[in-house]
Amino acid sequence: MNQLNYHHLRYFREVATLGHLSQAADRLNVSQSALSIQIKQLEERLGHALFDRVGRRLELTEAGRIALDHADRIFGAGVELIAALNQDAAHQTPLRVGALSTLSRNFQLQFLRPLLSDTAASVVLRSARSQTLLDELETLTLDVVLTTELPQSDTAFAAQKLAEQPVGLHGTPERVSAKSLKGLLETQPLILPTESVIRAGFENICAKLEITPRIAAEVDDMAMVRLLAREGVGLAVAPAVVLADEIGAGHIQSANFDLGIVEPFYAVTLPRKFPHPALGPLLEAGGV
Repeated sequence: MNQLNYHHLRYFREVATLGHLSQAADRLNVSQSALSIQIKQLEERLGHALFDRVGRRLELTEAGRIALDHADRIFGAGVELIAALNQDAAHQTPLRVGALSTLSRNFQLQFLRPLLSDTAASVVLRSARSQTLLDELETLTLDVVLTTELPQSDTAFAAQKLAEQPVGLHGTPERVSAKSLKGLLETQPLILPTESVIRAGFENICAKLEITPRIAAEVDDMAMVRLLAREGVGLAVAPAVVLADEIGAGHIQSANFDLGIVEPFYAVTLPRKFPHPALGPLLEAGGV
């Protein structure tokens, strides 16, 4: 199959935008007859008429509208390619951010806030398991991965610790009053994350205190941990940043016990010659 002639596609896009063959010919600095021939060749290649003549104007057919949509994306991608290689922030593609599904939404927002305040910038957010995100980072589908886990891979990922947060017990006011940590854990239902640094540290605490906690919910999404705690289902074992809004409003309180668990937050990148220009300032600012 013969390849599409993108020179013809560029000429078609100009005619489609202006709606007049003569005006497009003047702008492209070619003769009207030469332009007409190239449009005809494109129509033959695609197997469909791209224009209907309506009075003096050329109106796009359905096939023409489809072709124009693809042409706009093709030439738009060319502009983005040049911008990316020239580090031109004015025409940059969105920053593509992957976040571990268990990662605090509040932390993500804090990390991205400098970018979100820039009206010229945009971001694409992707949430998934750690390995899925790292695979997409390796294929350059993502620019950065936010996670609480250091990558276990032979790939030369770079992991920058942005912050670390102490993990505590958080719940409605009537749930957090107790004279001892052991008493609290023995009497209150708990909302726990699934396998994580937090979960491993909490299980060590229970083993030392020789207690079997009553688990109300095991959740792999910190947003759900937050919702369940707010509903009074139990005490959330999480960093305070997860429930920052509820704590600030007084709906949730933190128990006055030090668990000795710290959750780190990392930004994982792949060393690149042409990193996204918006990423550097975010990494310098950190997340918390």
